[in-house]
Amino acid sequence: MLLIKCPYCGQRPETEFKCGGEAHIARPEDPSALNDEAWADFLYTRSSIKGVLAERWMHSHGCQRWFNALRNTHSDAFLITYEMGKPRPAVDENGELK
Repeated sequence: MLLIKCPYCGQRPETEFKCGGEAHIARPEDPSALNDEAWADFLYTRSSIKGVLAERWMHSHGCQRWFNALRNTHSDAFLITYEMGKPRPAVDENGELK
C-alpha cells in the first residue's frame, strides 16, 4: 500500500487522501475580462507531464486539510509534501530534491 505523508498528521494510507489536481495555478486577477478561450484554458489546460509534478491533495479521512505534494507521475513516488502557501521545493533535472 502507498503511504502519503500528511504534513499535519504524518504518514497514512493512500485511501485516506483525494487528489485535487495540479498545484500552483494562479487564478486570473479579473476573470470577467477573459474571453471564452482564455477561461477554458485556465480551467482545463494542465501540464500533465511524465515526471515530477506539483499537486494539491486533501486528507479527506483525517484532518481534512489541503496540502501540496511533489509526485513523480511515472513511478507514483511522493518526493515531498508541504503545506499550502509554501513555495514549491526545487528539483534537479533527474527529479531529485535539491
